[in-house]
Amino acid sequence: MSLRIAGMGWVTPLGSGVDAVWSRMLRGDEPIAEEITEKLSNRSYLVFRVPDSVLTGLPPHPRLRRASAISRFAAAAGLEALANAGMKLDPEKAQRIALVFAVSNGGVTYTKRFYRDIVESGAQAASPLLFPETVFNAPASHLAAILGITGATYTLVGDSAVGILAIRMAEDLMVNEALDYCLVVGAEEVDWLLCDAYRKWRLLRLSPPVEPFARIARGMILSEGAGAVLLAREGSIKVERTEAGGYYRKRAEAEQALTAVLSNLAETKIDITISSANGTFIDEAECGAISKINPDVFVYTAKPALGESVGAAGLWQTIVGAKALLEAALPPLLHLTATVPLRTSAARIDMVAAQRAIILSCGLNQQVAGLRLALS
Repeated sequence: MSLRIAGMGWVTPLGSGVDAVWSRMLRGDEPIAEEITEKLSNRSYLVFRVPDSVLTGLPPHPRLRRASAISRFAAAAGLEALANAGMKLDPEKAQRIALVFAVSNGGVTYTKRFYRDIVESGAQAASPLLFPETVFNAPASHLAAILGITGATYTLVGDSAVGILAIRMAEDLMVNEALDYCLVVGAEEVDWLLCDAYRKWRLLRLSPPVEPFARIARGMILSEGAGAVLLAREGSIKVERTEAGGYYRKRAEAEQALTAVLSNLAETKIDITISSANGTFIDEAECGAISKINPDVFVYTAKPALGESVGAAGLWQTIVGAKALLEAALPPLLHLTATVPLRTSAARIDMVAAQRAIILSCGLNQQVAGLRLALS
């Protein structure tokens, strides 16, 4: 089943507003890295955070008073996607829209606070107000309540490929003719604990920039934010095909898994591939797969410009792919330090026309997925 993108929204380290952030990306802008520390360790990390000013425009709602950052990001992105589609939810429409929330690490900030209270002062000291924010489906619950969505609401947990898998799930849900829309949202918040874990897994770079497709994989920079797409049966960008892909057991098998996904998506002419390359082993795997299946397409990754947002990554890639098709342009691929057998550019790329784009996603925890967008 082919759905269409009716509206888009995102909250990123470069700000919010699809057009505003896209314009900054076309100019080659980069976010400013912020240092985060932990009182129990002398180790610090640099991350890309969402500017505080982005969330000042959120409408007042009881659900947001104590909500974690991830829920606030999701609310801002979801509201923008609805506004971008020119849609106002009334009780009737609220029954005919589903919500799929994609998440990877969840509300790590509140989880850490809740756990620390128990360790330092005992179970009786842990605030019951914090606990609800530690569960993975908290942001979906908040978002559904804020928007008044009374239809099906789901939370999908995975790695940085989870956003693409959430869109695939939306396709299955929309087979039900009782639904007119499905809002897919992916979000992530960043914390010292998360950085420390990725460092121990040898995936983190201690300072920017992210260098995609480099000969030596030096690691990624974590970021936070949210992305949202409102899927419907009408719209100018078609989700022509999705590939749930599968899993790879070892990093050396990632290229083979990605090649299989690309083979199924590239059955027709492709103009653009939006890669998930983030400075880790993923880059080499994607480079190998693209070189085999789509050697002549333009390749772009937003990770040097936006960072690795994990749960939000797939939705950000989808928005980038949609904007690239709508405007026949790609931002400059930042910090490309090595010559790779891919069609990339250090400058903005303006195309006469672009009809199809592949969104390719390889997660850090052995998931692969992809989808194909078409300009209609």
